[in-house]
This record gives sequence, structure tokens and C-alpha cells, in this order.
Amino acid sequence: MFNMKNSNFFRAMARVVVIAALSLSAGAAAAYDWLDGFSLDKKDKDQYALTVSPYTRHYNEDPEHSHVWLVGLERERSDGSLAGIAYFSNSFGQPSAYYYPFGMAYREFLGVPQLTAKVTAGLLYGYTGKYQDKVPFNYEGFSPGIVPSLGWELGDGFQVQANMLGFNALMIQFTLPLH
Repeated sequence: MFNMKNSNFFRAMARVVVIAALSLSAGAAAAYDWLDGFSLDKKDKDQYALTVSPYTRHYNEDPEHSHVWLVGLERERSDGSLAGIAYFSNSFGQPSAYYYPFGMAYREFLGVPQLTAKVTAGLLYGYTGKYQDKVPFNYEGFSPGIVPSLGWELGDGFQVQANMLGFNALMIQFTLPLH
């Protein structure tokens, strides 16, 4: 029987999404414009969106975990490339940020019109002090970040999305288009 407290289920789901997103992005890597995510130039058909996350579920609860929230801004180019920045409160209540100049959105994922797979990569800041070892490769609060996700289009660009935060948590995010 499925049990919401069963962390093995969430870990297994996270592994599946991470592997799928990384394999998708590997094929597109050869054609990817690696510097475009650093550009602030506006291109035809760019779409901007506000991202908001009110809820994160950790696979293993820890008494030190705090409520996690996020607010960010994302840009998607017509070719599906993504770039963005997010400000959030991490699992331990520390103000944090994630800047991702590298990313791709795969619309109509698996042939399903409403389904989108995304993967972003960039620089994470915020796990400091006694929590610095909670993320890999952390140096002075800075570490690399990769976030694969699956989203469902609800209409008019509004989307609900599940972000896999490594093998530690699942974040529910809402994407609101800025027209």
C-alpha cells in the first residue's frame, strides 16, 4: 500500500526523473548555446515567468528542517533554452539563491501536450555554517546545482511543476507567465 511517509517511493521517483532529464539534456548538449543563459538580450518569442513554491516535501524528515519557500524569475527562449534566478529559504531557514544560466524545457514531453520536462543547472548559494555539508561540493556557501522537473500545463501558460532537489526533496512549484 502507498504510504506518504514511505521515503523509498520518493527516492525512487527522484532517481527516475533525474536520469530521464539528464539523458534528455545529453542529446541536446551538442546544439546548446552555452553562453545564451548569461545574456540579458531579449529575443523574439521570449517568454518570462514568475516562479513560486509554497511547499517542499523532504524524503527524510529532520527536526532541523524549516518551511521551504521560493520565488523566482525564469526566461524561456523559443528553442526551449531556460535561464533564471530564484530566491528561497533553504531547508534550514537560511536565505539562499539559485542562478541557472543553463537549462532546457522539453514541451509535449512523451507526446503529451500538457507535459513538460525541464532541467536547469547553475550556481547555488546559501548552505553555510553547520549546514555547509548538506549540499555536495559546497565551498563558502557556493555549490553547483542541477534541478530536473516535470510540469503540467493548466492553460494560458500557467503550470504546476515538481522539482527534484537531488535525492533529498520534492518541491512543488507554480509557474505564472508574465505577459
